[in-house]
Amino acid sequence: MHPSDKPIALIGAMQEELVAVLACMTGVSCQAVAGRQFWRGHLHGHAVVAVLSGIGKVAAAMTATVLIEKFQVQCMVFTGVAGGLARHVKVGDVVVATELLQHDMDASPLFPKYEVPMLGCARFKSHHAMTALLVQSAQHALPQAQVHAGLIISGDQFVSSAAESQRLQRELPDALAVEMEGAALAQVCRDYGLPLAVVRTLSDRADDEAHTDFTQFVKDVASQYSAAIVSEFLKRLRLVPNITAANPVV
Repeated sequence: MHPSDKPIALIGAMQEELVAVLACMTGVSCQAVAGRQFWRGHLHGHAVVAVLSGIGKVAAAMTATVLIEKFQVQCMVFTGVAGGLARHVKVGDVVVATELLQHDMDASPLFPKYEVPMLGCARFKSHHAMTALLVQSAQHALPQAQVHAGLIISGDQFVSSAAESQRLQRELPDALAVEMEGAALAQVCRDYGLPLAVVRTLSDRADDEAHTDFTQFVKDVASQYSAAIVSEFLKRLRLVPNITAANPVV
């Protein structure tokens, strides 16, 4: 199979984050693998596979591996919500990852804090060309929203206290947002040499009020944002042949 004929993976952690994307797909069929539902179909001229990864790094990594091994996807786009960390980002803003890091990875003193043992790195870069296109797509699709690009950090923890948020800001001052899956996907994609792009809508400020109306925000705002951004991204992707092969993940 030629790389351009392979499907594009569209991933969200929760049903509410992906439901609007699924509603836009045509010719949909569903296949169950490893306890997950994988929806195959088409969207804006592309073959796609949409799936709910589940919440957390292990769930995300397993989903990514199935997408690569079973469905032979050519690239991955993860969309969903995150908590804002940097002072200049606010609820309703959109953050596109240029790098991803596991904030709960700590094998010190054997390895530097945050570094993934045996890989020699802590930060995993997203695919440069796809990320740039995703930023443009978000800006065009959501002119009312502020769009940022930078570091997103991940961990198996829903950050919902001001104290924890402030600690992360001190230790990783360039982090824009925090979530629970992106860096795990990035590590898998790095190992396979597969392009990855990640976009997040900020649902909260990762503080003591983070849990307030979270589910409602995802349903009413983030889901619609995801569908708008992904749709615009796929439309623009058709105009840039072989973009996913231009700058592989490193």
